[in-house]
Amino acid sequence: MFESFHIAATGLHAQEVQVDTVANNLANWNTTGFKKSRVDFEDLMYRQLSAAAGLMGKPDIRNPAGIGSAVASIGKVFSQGELKTTNRDLDVAIQGGGFFELLMPDGRYAYTRTGVFQIDRDGLLVNNDGYQLTPTVQLPPDTEQVIIGAGGEVLVRVPDEAEPVELGRITLANFVNPGGLTPAGDNLYVPSRESGDVFYGDPGEADFGRLGQGLLEGSNVNMSEELTSLVLAQRGYEVNARVLQAADEMMSIINSLRR
Repeated sequence: MFESFHIAATGLHAQEVQVDTVANNLANWNTTGFKKSRVDFEDLMYRQLSAAAGLMGKPDIRNPAGIGSAVASIGKVFSQGELKTTNRDLDVAIQGGGFFELLMPDGRYAYTRTGVFQIDRDGLLVNNDGYQLTPTVQLPPDTEQVIIGAGGEVLVRVPDEAEPVELGRITLANFVNPGGLTPAGDNLYVPSRESGDVFYGDPGEADFGRLGQGLLEGSNVNMSEELTSLVLAQRGYEVNARVLQAADEMMSIINSLRR
């Protein structure tokens, strides 16, 4: 009987996590480059219940009984988000797999799908937080226009040059298991044991998408799916709450019989 309380409590906690996750997905529905999270559940370890030996002439039987549910993991889903046109030269979307690699002030590298870039005072491409895009591409002070090709080529138009001048190339990073990356805030991710090691390639190669200048990738949150998940999580919470209430009522009956 006491286990019923525990089982219902684990179900309540699991559904709370699901509601929190869905709520965060919905809150970031319009966040550039946001990737929705998904909760994976697992049943808790089984214990063995031994039936009465010799009951109705049957031998000793051992039956598995679950003792609740738990959150196995909360991972990111890196499906493609909708592409939105901005017509801004330094807005770049990845159409397919891969991440932009950024150098953070502490020397570590972070990875993002958000391709909103600026030019810092040294002529380097940086994100809104000032983290440098790597490999670095330095633009001259007299740059009139930046052209970023689908294959990552970075060209600029400068005075006294009839044709655009190529300065370098944007390469992309990727992982064997992107869903195992650890979120670091601001749509940044850092590698983990689950993600595997980083590997690099040019846009358009295998495992890497092509670049789209003047585009931004929206979030991959599907409003209808998330609202459906929210309703199901609420229903699951209600059911577990009723189980808890039923167990409490049964315990009250048992206690009254003992008096």
